Amino acid sequence: MEKTIRLTAAQAAVRYLAAQRSVVDGAEVPLFAGCWGIFGHGNVAGLGEALYHARETLPTFRAHNEQGMALAAVAFAKASNRRRMMACTTSIGPGASNMVTAAGVAHVNRLPVLLLPGDVFANRRPDPVLQQIEDFNDATVSVNDCFRPVSRWWDRITRPEQLLTSLPRAIQVLTDPVDCGPATICMAQDVQAEAYDYPESFFHPRTHRIRRPAPDAEEFARALDLLARAERPLVIAGGGVLYSEASRTLQDFAARHGIPVAETQAGKSAMPWDHPQAVGSIGVTGSSPSNALAREADVILAVGTRLQDFTTGSRALVPGNATLIQLNLQSFDAGKHRAVPLVGDAKRTLEDLTAALGSYQASAGWRERTAALVEEWNGAVDRVTSPTNAPLATDAQVIGAVNRAAEARDVVVCAAGGLPGELHKLWRAGSPNGYHMEYGFSCMGYEIAGGLGVKMARPDREVFVMVGDGSYMMMNSELQTSVMLGRKLIITVLDNRGFGCINRLQRACGGESFNNLIENVDHRADDGWIDFAGHARSLGAVSEKVAGIAALEQALQRARRSDRTYVVVIDTDPNPTTEAGGAWWDVAVPEVSERAQVGEAFAAYADARRNQAQG
Repeated sequence: MEKTIRLTAAQAAVRYLAAQRSVVDGAEVPLFAGCWGIFGHGNVAGLGEALYHARETLPTFRAHNEQGMALAAVAFAKASNRRRMMACTTSIGPGASNMVTAAGVAHVNRLPVLLLPGDVFANRRPDPVLQQIEDFNDATVSVNDCFRPVSRWWDRITRPEQLLTSLPRAIQVLTDPVDCGPATICMAQDVQAEAYDYPESFFHPRTHRIRRPAPDAEEFARALDLLARAERPLVIAGGGVLYSEASRTLQDFAARHGIPVAETQAGKSAMPWDHPQAVGSIGVTGSSPSNALAREADVILAVGTRLQDFTTGSRALVPGNATLIQLNLQSFDAGKHRAVPLVGDAKRTLEDLTAALGSYQASAGWRERTAALVEEWNGAVDRVTSPTNAPLATDAQVIGAVNRAAEARDVVVCAAGGLPGELHKLWRAGSPNGYHMEYGFSCMGYEIAGGLGVKMARPDREVFVMVGDGSYMMMNSELQTSVMLGRKLIITVLDNRGFGCINRLQRACGGESFNNLIENVDHRADDGWIDFAGHARSLGAVSEKVAGIAALEQALQRARRSDRTYVVVIDTDPNPTTEAGGAWWDVAVPEVSERAQVGEAFAAYADARRNQAQG
């Protein structure tokens, strides 16, 4: 008879997670780098006690906000190329629901995080308990049902032995490159404390290695034939290139065959910016070379991307007149946009394509056009990122200063607002994973928490966080967590006094500036504004406010020398954006309005939609 060990469900869950292993750079490491926890009723007595006794094998990290800690965990997984991850535990009510947004971020971006929210009593004896949601028609509902649509795997543990099947399934989802995403296991608070005789074998260490499936032979042959006959091919590199650790493979593929490579937000940094075949960002926030080549290409090979609307120009840019090949592990993505599917691992399939294409190269004219477009674009980037004597700096000028302060291996982190568009176009990434953008969910408030997660995953690299005042105000509490944990960040706060990006979109759709910039907010009784440097200082960071780009560059050098999180604040102009590059984006404009400007915008919108592909 198999030996057993008597443990509470919470102790069993913690022991099982601590036994999971991964392989990073050829070495075995714990799959879970730790567990974020904010304790409350519903997890402090069960999981809290279990985690206390497992501090050597599964470290526990404390944060200030449940959404913030879960975002840090998501960013950690992204910066680790999904090879490692973290768990998060909360209490049963608002603590749990605070993590739902982070689950959405992980789900959209296909990133692994294990969420362990506490839940109401399985035995129901004390119902209704503090923080319990009561559904008048369904006694099984709790706030944790909100996680269902934003989880790849969801379960509620109402008996301790259910962990024997639930935990392995969760790990399977978290480590599978096809199904990867958030897993939620809701832990009823009474069950966490109940004991069960678990098989000892359940806790034996298990090592998880990345799966690299080869494509179907017929799919491969069809894609190979299309590429071999292409005169004007283009590659679009998505986040899957980084997750497959195929950056070097892609660079060699592009160089050998003379094929230009454009990058999505998630795929940016797969190519160093000065690689001869690197043509920059693609789509709505794309560079001029990428978007021009996308319109002229006869074959587009999309690698590891879900081709969302910012990449495709809302289907008006990509695939255009080109034949689209979708190389992706997930068949759901590989078949999008009427593509020729090529289901397989990015690294393995690119290696096979390189070998099979032999001496093939794109046409000489295509290679020459690529080089000319890139040279022109580099000049444009130099111009818009150079400092001027204007009273307020532009986002582009601030990006230029931060980029010059960063070394090739450093990481820039950002998420929402106008900065992602400017960074996608203008940031010059020097090495893989040097550009970390959350733009699948475009989650305001991700930046500082995400930067913390990146620093925990990449402690040997300087992490530069760029954040607007709007996102800073939505979530800044994990700034103090970075100080508390000794994970230094260099944070640049761009203060344009409001939601500048959405104000520009509002105006572009014919609307009047309203409720975005602080100066356009109705019912405003106070003209004062925020001392962001003082606020950051109150959270334990070193901070200063600067005037102008020259002062910013000097402050960033001081920040590099600092041994703790350093915040630099600079006032910026909310109106200018980089005009070069870009593509149309489908944002519905009102068909009827009292404003003539809205009518004009609708006419332009209706005209642009004529170029939009269907299906």
